[in-house]
Amino acid sequence: MIVADSDVLIDALRGRASIAERIALELTSGALATTAITAFELRSGARSPRAAAQVEQLLAALPIIPFDERAAEKAAAVRLGLEAAGAPIGMADYMIAGICLARSAILLTRNRAHFERVPGLALGRLTEPERH
Repeated sequence: MIVADSDVLIDALRGRASIAERIALELTSGALATTAITAFELRSGARSPRAAAQVEQLLAALPIIPFDERAAEKAAAVRLGLEAAGAPIGMADYMIAGICLARSAILLTRNRAHFERVPGLALGRLTEPERH
């Protein structure tokens, strides 16, 4: 399973060609999902009725993985480890990482600078430039 992060889905919604094509490909294959955390981020970031409609259309096409007890355990362990190392990544990112770790999923994100710190988290590759 591939889990799309907020930044990737926002890029697809904005029409960034290579990312939109990748999302379409993964949707067609049935391998793509997102998290409840990302669904929250997308919905709360939609500032117009048109943007909200686009977000809802995209989310309707994706399985949305909840933040459950197993994900909470994984996220807490990641947070404790990264904060002890002085390399925190932010609450939403801990939760997204926890969901992916609990499901052995690959995270598709441009935010590699944060997520590369998470031990054991598999990251997918994009053709668009990634944030560092």
